[in-house]
Amino acid sequence: MALTRPSSARIQPEEAAAAVAREAMKTLPHNAVNVRATMAHHPELSRTFNGFASAVLTAEGTPRRQRELVILRMGWNCQAVYEFGQHTMYGMAHGVTEAEVSAVTRPLSEHPWSDQDRALLQMTDDLYTDDCVSDPTWNELTVHWSTPEILEFLMSALCYRAVSGFLNSCGVQLDDGVPGWPS
Repeated sequence: MALTRPSSARIQPEEAAAAVAREAMKTLPHNAVNVRATMAHHPELSRTFNGFASAVLTAEGTPRRQRELVILRMGWNCQAVYEFGQHTMYGMAHGVTEAEVSAVTRPLSEHPWSDQDRALLQMTDDLYTDDCVSDPTWNELTVHWSTPEILEFLMSALCYRAVSGFLNSCGVQLDDGVPGWPS
């Protein structure tokens, strides 16, 4: 079954919020104006969810590079081009290579992932497919990661699954300078 996505925004970004976001992001290496200005339609939800997503994104218990791989894989699985584009930039800023960005879009067997990376990407696939990490994947995760680390990776995948659904459903469009899918 082919997945279809809106070709234009279903909810237009609020212009006042977009102007504030553009100003705030002038000195940052990324541009996430459209998502912020779309979420601005519900300020309380935006504040609450942004707090959670920020906590997941900036957590210090796990390597950022590997959290970005998890987020990229979930973005790819959900076919959320906005998510994938934003986290291509974040990931590459935290050590994800261009080859790895491309490889997260293919079966795991097609790239020489480390055992740690493969376990995390399989966890992400399990969550996307069944909303539950399989026993074999869980067992592999416990070889490489502590319980708090596993929880952090789980919440990263699940948080960005929700974000991907929001972005896809609202038709949030790529911001200027944000890449889409890899070639």
